[in-house]
Amino acid sequence: MRRHLHQVAFRAVKAMGLVFGDIGTSPIYTFAVVVLLVPPTMENILGIVSLIIWTLILLVTVQYAILAMRISHHGEGGTIMLREILLPLLRSGRSASIVTLLTIVGISLMIGDCVITPAISILSAVEGFRLLPGFETISQEVLVIMAGVITILLFTFQWRGTERVAGAFGPVMLIWFIALTVFGVVGIIGNPGVLVAIIPSYAISFLFGNGIAGFFILSSVILCATGGEALFADMGQLGRDPIRHAWVFVFLALTVSYLGQAAFMTSHAGVKNPFFELVAFQAPFLYLPFLLLSIVATVIASQAVISGIFSIVYQGITTHLLPLLKIGYTSTELRTQIYIGAVNWLLCGAVLIVLFAFMYSDRLAGAYGLAVTGTMLITGILMSWIFILRRSRTFAAFAIIVTAIDGVYFLATMTKIPHGGYWSLIMAAIPFSVVMIYLSGQRALYKALNPLPRKEFLLQYNEAYPSANHVKGTALFFARDLMKIPAYISHTMFDNEIMYEQNIIVSIQITNHPFGVRWKYGMEIAPGLRILYVKYGYMQVIDVPKILLEAGIQEKTIFYGMEEIVTNNIIWKVFTAIKRLCPSFVQYYKLPAHRIHGVVTRIEL
Repeated sequence: MRRHLHQVAFRAVKAMGLVFGDIGTSPIYTFAVVVLLVPPTMENILGIVSLIIWTLILLVTVQYAILAMRISHHGEGGTIMLREILLPLLRSGRSASIVTLLTIVGISLMIGDCVITPAISILSAVEGFRLLPGFETISQEVLVIMAGVITILLFTFQWRGTERVAGAFGPVMLIWFIALTVFGVVGIIGNPGVLVAIIPSYAISFLFGNGIAGFFILSSVILCATGGEALFADMGQLGRDPIRHAWVFVFLALTVSYLGQAAFMTSHAGVKNPFFELVAFQAPFLYLPFLLLSIVATVIASQAVISGIFSIVYQGITTHLLPLLKIGYTSTELRTQIYIGAVNWLLCGAVLIVLFAFMYSDRLAGAYGLAVTGTMLITGILMSWIFILRRSRTFAAFAIIVTAIDGVYFLATMTKIPHGGYWSLIMAAIPFSVVMIYLSGQRALYKALNPLPRKEFLLQYNEAYPSANHVKGTALFFARDLMKIPAYISHTMFDNEIMYEQNIIVSIQITNHPFGVRWKYGMEIAPGLRILYVKYGYMQVIDVPKILLEAGIQEKTIFYGMEEIVTNNIIWKVFTAIKRLCPSFVQYYKLPAHRIHGVVTRIEL
């Protein structure tokens, strides 16, 4: 029993470092941003903190910890996984297209959100240096440069992976949440009357009492829930229970921190940054260690965001929503530890641009939240759809209510578009455009290449093989769908009359399971023709050369199809550029280069 409790506690602490870094650092900037929008009266402060608490309850606890985490795909969560769950439940192709479109929008919004998250988190923490004696007059430019240096260092070390430092993330964030709780409790002791803000009537009174202004304030209140989607998205790495157990403690720490800041503001006039000023007033001798702890916490939060993007992109690649990208595997034990250089440095450049474009954390807050609420809304729609199709009426009713609340927050954050929110849309538009062009191009290529139906291919093969001059040895060909044989195989065997003694068609397919590799070396389907089936999970890393060795295949030559695209269409030119920038199929699977022969097919689009 004691051992079980220790395991539960250990996994919960680990979740604090890997899952709750983003939402755990939101108290640094959320309350400070929201209170700037209204006069700091007792009534307004109580209304704001009540709104924050109930936003955490409804949009994080109910939507993610209770509802979304009931839906899993073999223990995995996230927007792509909701799509994988929903597609088999649908009856029409139009509905499937809508689900896929929503998924692509959700992925794009998350990527856009992950550009602003490191920028606002690190810059907000660094701005705390102004409360140190002797640093009161430090220029904003110097602070931004400090944040930029931290950002560059963070992205520079990504290629090493997080395996070695992941164990330290949890304990550091545990100390962080304990510190939030302690300082929050001390603040509440100074004015325990703020505890009434837990009652939802204060939030409702504030919203309706301020009319349209109260609605606009929701666009800043939502900052408290940024990172909430990680509860669901990271479920496959740690499991449902550790994340839920950790969230109980994290939620209490966040609530106490916000209440403490509210109590401090009601007792002290002229407060501009209640988070850091609270600590500086209560324990000035602890301020520097706390400031350094906050910077470390924001780095951990940014690390979690970056790792999450790598996972999302990898899922997009394996589910054929994104083009192939060069992937580095940073751990021999943890299958989800990957590094995607192109994504890493594009993200780094985007974060630096945002840092130097906005300069101040409160300006960044003006651009922050649109992608968050958009992602929450899409999650809510897909989640509600699943509950409805599964006829889980109670959960469907709660999911629809929460999704409606998501919609209200999303409409509120739309007002941020003229004030910097367009950055989120620009950042999201880039991956969205890439995905849509890539998918459209792949469909056009497939249609233009005109693959042979399997029966027709076998007829031609059986006719050609007996009289062919066989090349000694074994040749490998790759085909995703064995019911439609790629045209390059027909061109090689029938048009160019290159036929080996043994010909093996390798089919590599992604399964609905996150992990696991299965292969089957089939019987001859025709003289000198065999099939090797390889199936692996969408989060699995596979070693194709190792599988070939285990199957006893000693290939002499590996053929694969290449396309030379000729076009005057600007969209297809972009598609061609994407194809050229991405590693080829054989490079992606690290096949032996000295045995590879590309078969080029010229295609006009």
